Amino acid sequence: MRQFWVPFLLLMIFFYPVLAFSELKQVKAGKISSTIQIDGLFNEKEWISAPEATDFIQLEPTKGESAAFPTVVKILYDNRYLYIGFICHDDEPDKIAASVTKRDADIRADDSIYVMLDSFHDRRNCYFFGTNLLGTQFDGRIVDNGRTRDSTWDGIWRSAGQKTDSGWNVEIAVDLGSIKFKPGKDITWGINLGRVVPRSMETSFWAGPLESAYKVSQYGDLRELDLEKSMKKTQIIPHIIAKVEKDQRTEANAGVDIRYAFSQAVSGNLAINPDFATVEADQEQINLTRFELRLPEKRNFFLEGAEIYSQRIRLFYSRRISDIHGGAKIYGKAGGYEFSVMSVQAKKDETLGMDSANFTVFRLKRDIMKSSNIGFILANKLVNGKNRGTVGIDTALYFSNTFKFTGQFAASYGDFKKNNLAFFLRPSYDSSTFHIHLRYTHLGEYFADNANEVGFIRDDNRHELDSAISKTFWLKKWGFDRINYESNYNIYWGLDGTMRSWQIDEELSFDFQNKFSFQMEHHQEFKLYERKFRNNRTAFEIGYNKREWQSAEISYSFGRNFDLDYFLYEATINYKLTQDFSLSYDLTHIKYDPDPGDRMTWIHVIRATNYFTKDLFIKVFYQINSAIDKKNIQILFIYRFQPPFGFIQLAYQKGTARFGEKGTQGHTLFLKLTYIF
Repeated sequence: MRQFWVPFLLLMIFFYPVLAFSELKQVKAGKISSTIQIDGLFNEKEWISAPEATDFIQLEPTKGESAAFPTVVKILYDNRYLYIGFICHDDEPDKIAASVTKRDADIRADDSIYVMLDSFHDRRNCYFFGTNLLGTQFDGRIVDNGRTRDSTWDGIWRSAGQKTDSGWNVEIAVDLGSIKFKPGKDITWGINLGRVVPRSMETSFWAGPLESAYKVSQYGDLRELDLEKSMKKTQIIPHIIAKVEKDQRTEANAGVDIRYAFSQAVSGNLAINPDFATVEADQEQINLTRFELRLPEKRNFFLEGAEIYSQRIRLFYSRRISDIHGGAKIYGKAGGYEFSVMSVQAKKDETLGMDSANFTVFRLKRDIMKSSNIGFILANKLVNGKNRGTVGIDTALYFSNTFKFTGQFAASYGDFKKNNLAFFLRPSYDSSTFHIHLRYTHLGEYFADNANEVGFIRDDNRHELDSAISKTFWLKKWGFDRINYESNYNIYWGLDGTMRSWQIDEELSFDFQNKFSFQMEHHQEFKLYERKFRNNRTAFEIGYNKREWQSAEISYSFGRNFDLDYFLYEATINYKLTQDFSLSYDLTHIKYDPDPGDRMTWIHVIRATNYFTKDLFIKVFYQINSAIDKKNIQILFIYRFQPPFGFIQLAYQKGTARFGEKGTQGHTLFLKLTYIF
């Protein structure tokens, strides 16, 4: 511990004293007593005298210059909603991109606007809300001053857009009861407002110039708010689900989520028999490593507040938990402390041969300095009277808007009592066009053997050095929009001093003004397992219109992987057949030479979505993995009558199975109803 903390404290003392933060912009919000109709029309008289935020500043392509596309934002609020209206000027309204219809999809491929709300004014964390001309909602949380961005948080808000002769308008209304804040008189929040115009690759913000779109410490102030505590303390979300599978017994289950607000800043969640049955299947992938692939979490119970558990050495990985009988969570922030406690009881998993287990996770973070923090985590698995898990501390220290230091120290416990410590140290420099970092990591020989009961550690027994550099050049001439270069160097030794791996990654990409893009990658690596291996990969990719959702790309890779020569072909097409119907197709094909294990694989993934309205839609997901003869189809019909949580869902599935396994599921029909009281 002393070897870790002494250089850490010296580094903090050396870099902290002379920081110069730019003056922050300020805006007020007008308080009203009447309700605003969210339709994108600005018909209400209250908008006429609403305070305005103007003079947006470019982040890209020319940092610090005035936005080429003027934007005016009006801000109002009442006791229930914060209303924000955007007037987005555009001399070519017919070229406004509006294709994305899926909630929480990356709408930066469309003309879009964003609102970031630092509701505790801590200069570290914020909620974000984004939408496009179609009113598609993209929301989530930014934490640790931009270190982590998470779009799994879903707030309750309304949005609508309208095209005009001079561009487009959008109105949003954020339900104040769905976000955490400190009530009171004359309250100040942090705020920023953004706009993306993909055809010109322009990203601009009201508060700036920024080093990053996610740098909360550089946001402006929303002042003189008089905020009352939300009246509704309890939210009850029951669900009923019925399952009918061919040649199987019909099943029916019910469960409930209960959310209780102890205050506007602290809430609790109780889940009884939550349903995990109808989430979208995991997409099959090609794995050219010998390490486990980390899969995204899709289950609602674990998604809310998931960003607080994000760490470089991942001590908690919710996919280690199978279906649960029930669980409870408490999350909140008070007095400079952010905290979360979760405990769940997992069901017995006969497929994996796992007994019923209790998982308990405690996370605590403390704000320090201007926009930094230090945190603690404990993740424990209790099964058959035995505890296994992880415990650790971590920090993110911002010495300026560009220089950052992150570090973590952890221990795992369980069956292995020695060589079970881990830590990393990582200074980094980040500007809007340049990044560089150096990281040293130590993972004890048996650290992962305990930690992977609750966390995600691909490999241990290593001393690791990692460095990376990237640079973006904005040209906007000679047929180029931008050129980007990235390189990464990694090497690690076993704790006995034996070199186990080195890796070199180089990447060069070009975005052309005719909407085409070209990317080259080259990777070289050495691996020591049962013997020495030299792997390499060279890849070329051509894309069209990748800056917008409707796009196409194709790539070809070749190389050598553990004594097998291989050829990898990948392709992706996103296309909008009509205003309401979108289609995407992914192809992955790999073949080996020689192929003694008959490992040649074709993976096809098709996604189709048709929106009848913003909250009434049908989705189709179909995938084939030829290597394991997997054919999986899922059709979802969803009506969100109380978005985002109250809905009716009718689902058909066949062949759904765990990632990397062939599905034996027959024709299956699900019906699910969720309501909010």
